[in-house]
Amino acid sequence: MMKRLTAVSLVLVGVLSLYLGPLQAADKPDDANALKGVTQGRVVFDINIAEPKKLPLYLTVIDQTISDLERQGVKPEVILAFRGKAVTLISTDHERIELTEVPNIEKAAAQLAALQKRGVRMEACSVATRLFGVDNGTLLPGIEPVGNTFVSLIGYQAQGYATIPIY
Repeated sequence: MMKRLTAVSLVLVGVLSLYLGPLQAADKPDDANALKGVTQGRVVFDINIAEPKKLPLYLTVIDQTISDLERQGVKPEVILAFRGKAVTLISTDHERIELTEVPNIEKAAAQLAALQKRGVRMEACSVATRLFGVDNGTLLPGIEPVGNTFVSLIGYQAQGYATIPIY
């Protein structure tokens, strides 16, 4: 009797999941009001994070943001602009990084490489690399040094990019 009840319960759960699965997907919130008439999402994430443990978290959210734009029919054009002490987190030179934080830096490096494969452009402020003693030659692959990220942000805003600060 117990085996029969368990089998019936499993079948019932399976049938319910067939009906509830699409309902749950349909109930996922969207951004239809904000994206009305928008076909392209141009954004610069102004990254000025000093703590290594924060970077992987924010990179995950940025990746999700790109996916959410795509899911809602908006073509993302994304730039990551690293400035301030954040430039120390995107270098292959880990001298300044606490040994316990190296796994966070390595995770972030892998996430950055994956974002680049999705078409995300990345740049690092040369003013910041100079101030924090980061050799531009040690920047992670695909991260381009620029003269001054403040100047870049002014230019990108003039080109219609939204700026989202990450601190």
